[in-house]
Amino acid sequence: MNITGSYQSMFKIPELKRRILFTALILVVYRLGSYIPSPGINIEALKEFFAAQEKTLLGLYDMFSGGNLHQATIFALGIMPYISASIIFQLLQAVVPYFEKLAKEGEEGRRKINQYTRYGTVALALVQSFGISFALEGMGNIVLHPGMGFKLLTMLTLTTGTMFVMWLGEQITERGIGNGISLIIFIGIIARYPNDALNTLQQLRSGEMHFLKLAVILAFMAVVIGGIIAITQGQRRIPVQYAKKIVGRRIYGGANTHIPLRVNTAGVIPIIFAQSIIMFPGTLGTMFQNNAFFEGLASLFRHTHPVYIISYTVLIILFTYFYTAVVLNPVDLADNMKKNSGFIPGVRPGKKTAEYIDKVLTRVTLPGAMFLALIAVLPDLMISWLNVPFYFGGTGLLIVIGVGLDTLQQIESHLVMRHYDGFMSRGRLRGRR
Repeated sequence: MNITGSYQSMFKIPELKRRILFTALILVVYRLGSYIPSPGINIEALKEFFAAQEKTLLGLYDMFSGGNLHQATIFALGIMPYISASIIFQLLQAVVPYFEKLAKEGEEGRRKINQYTRYGTVALALVQSFGISFALEGMGNIVLHPGMGFKLLTMLTLTTGTMFVMWLGEQITERGIGNGISLIIFIGIIARYPNDALNTLQQLRSGEMHFLKLAVILAFMAVVIGGIIAITQGQRRIPVQYAKKIVGRRIYGGANTHIPLRVNTAGVIPIIFAQSIIMFPGTLGTMFQNNAFFEGLASLFRHTHPVYIISYTVLIILFTYFYTAVVLNPVDLADNMKKNSGFIPGVRPGKKTAEYIDKVLTRVTLPGAMFLALIAVLPDLMISWLNVPFYFGGTGLLIVIGVGLDTLQQIESHLVMRHYDGFMSRGRLRGRR
């Protein structure tokens, strides 16, 4: 496949070219905003504090904000309040009948849920920005002029920044290419990669790392990335047949299709949930440094401790099954198939179909959950065993690869729709011929 020709084709289609350039412009605006500091904060003192917070909830939050939190910029909260609100309302659809009804009302229902999500984002941003301002005042010399004025100014600045970032993401989704919210997180994560590359080069020049060791690490990284792509794209396809129906003089149905059950249906959400819990003891240890109980608890959950690794793995597997059950309901799938005269060959419609889908989904989810757990603990193992000078794996790598694949697929769909060869489509087209 001629990859160069595919890249050149992207800019031969005026609409696609316009969408790509618009997306790039929005991402540049976001990165420029990441250098505007929030008023009233000693940035250098804050950076020193965050240097010890990588394995706490603050470090996790800072990753999703693209490093804006430890730099105290106007985008310090990033898009995290919107993500939290989205997850909350997605879970409410599974437990609250009102939201479940809205989710089934089509476009109008989704529009109402999106509006509620925006309101929830504002509420969470206000609460979180107040908490940040309160915490900053308790850190000593970080806040230049503490008081209610600082708190109100911080709440206004950070909440406005979050809403602006959310608006940027929505503009990319509507007028650009790819999912805007995901791309904003994506660009914030890869912004750290140049520093990691420079640190590695410095170690090579100083002799702290040999070229052979770097070659082994790079080869291992290539294998891991290939595995993540395979798991992300992996599906178990359940064949479905639809009976023919005669309505008037027309015949409907009679098609053969499939239900694609993804190996990793839950995506990166289980790792985020598990990290939020597993990092809590370390956060308590940081907050109560003179308390023997909390310091002892935090020591059990250090990133190389067996208790940390086992607990983290179990939590990820449990959350993978939980979130998969939330987003994919076998009973609803079976009911929709039955209403449309669809059936799985060899399986009775209705309850038996739901049981069959649930059984297959349970088996397919297990390798995906175990792989997520492996990727989550991989950075800690590489740093402790191989002394790797950068953070490779975990949530960030999954997001980067997942968002990259999704964006490439959207670009490819534009190319194929206009009779150009896509990045991954030429082989499939030859196979169909």
